[in-house]
Amino acid sequence: MAEKWQPQCGVELEPNQFYCSVCLDLLKDPVTIQCGHTYCRSCIEGCWDQEKEKGTYSCPQCRETFSPRPVLGRNNMLAEVVEKLKRTVTQQPRPASPLAPAGPTDIACDFCCGTRRNKASMSCLTCLASYCPAHLEPHHSFPVLKLHQLVSATVPLKEKMCTKHNKLMEVYCKTDQRCICYLCTMDDHRHHSTVSAAAERADKQVKLGEIQSAVKLRFQERQEELNELVQAVKDFEICCQTAVKSNDRHFDKLISSIQKQRALMKELIEARWKTAIAEAEDLQMQLEEEMAKLRRRDDDVEQVSHTADHIHFIQVKVVFGGVKQVLCREGLTGRCYWEVSWSGGVWSVAASYKNISRTSFDSEFGKNDKSWSLECSANGYTFRHNLVAKAVSGPCTSQIGVYLDYRSGTLSFYSISDSMTLLHKVRTVFTQPLYPGLGLKEGSSGCYAEVKKL
Repeated sequence: MAEKWQPQCGVELEPNQFYCSVCLDLLKDPVTIQCGHTYCRSCIEGCWDQEKEKGTYSCPQCRETFSPRPVLGRNNMLAEVVEKLKRTVTQQPRPASPLAPAGPTDIACDFCCGTRRNKASMSCLTCLASYCPAHLEPHHSFPVLKLHQLVSATVPLKEKMCTKHNKLMEVYCKTDQRCICYLCTMDDHRHHSTVSAAAERADKQVKLGEIQSAVKLRFQERQEELNELVQAVKDFEICCQTAVKSNDRHFDKLISSIQKQRALMKELIEARWKTAIAEAEDLQMQLEEEMAKLRRRDDDVEQVSHTADHIHFIQVKVVFGGVKQVLCREGLTGRCYWEVSWSGGVWSVAASYKNISRTSFDSEFGKNDKSWSLECSANGYTFRHNLVAKAVSGPCTSQIGVYLDYRSGTLSFYSISDSMTLLHKVRTVFTQPLYPGLGLKEGSSGCYAEVKKL
């Protein structure tokens, strides 16, 4: 026996042939069971200890069952071979395979002993068992195991087994469109159309290829649509950016225009303010002059009232402001028009409420809030209301027309000649009927005025 291991004999020993398929290491205390497979004594006893409750014991490789539990005997010859192999062959560390404990949804290795088994990576359709990477090693090492059909351990083997005959389903029944085992073709599916699972796989593979081609074509179409959509989004983004810039330019112009209008309006308001101040100052001067005249008249009246000469008191003519006024008897509340013809002196063409004061200074037309007066003279026209006087421009004539629209609150004064010229228009809210009035402010003999309602 010793000479067989000499190098010059040309015998090459494969160390994998002497590995235990359970622990994946050189056999230790090897024992051979009835089916001819050899294991470490501790390894096979550990596997059979787990099957003690079932009462039947199986070979971890070929799955042959035994009952009762076989008595194990040491394989002395193989033990000597292994011991000599250990002395002549340098042990190389086997590459570590990635091992992971099996989870609740994983397929566990059928050869892992103990309560914690590793996750199976491949299933053998010949052995009808699933293996973790460590226990799968013999299928890559032993020639006889290399011929076995291995598949990925993604589906439990029980789902590939016929529930009736407990055989691998290797046949496809086209009649019932389901997978069956070869024994099913002899009874329940005897007259059915059947083919091998491989043949059905090849047929479905062709159809799957057609589906894949259609899917790829559809994918390419969708990819082109996606590219067009992405380009459309980019174009739309550019369009929106252009619109935003254009909008900014338009609003900048609008803001600039508004700012210019604001400046112009400010200048206009300031100009009108200055004009109003100037007019107010002129009116103030007129009022101050009139007040000075009234003070002088008041002094004259006071002086006359204290004279002791009765004849002198009677002969002195003192008139408050020298104004003579008269109101028509008829009050107006609708649309009315009347004309006044005058000659000589200074006349007031007026419209007034009936309850205007008759004795005080503010009884003069236009010097209170109850009358509106157009003062007419050879020098021009002046409109008065509530102590406010305003010069009015227009052709000087001896005939004035007055138009009243009571409901709309308008009172208009016109210069009458060959044509009518609007001199001044009042817009307000009348609260009482209006009475036409005339007032002679300054004049002597030969002055006259006449009112005609048309």
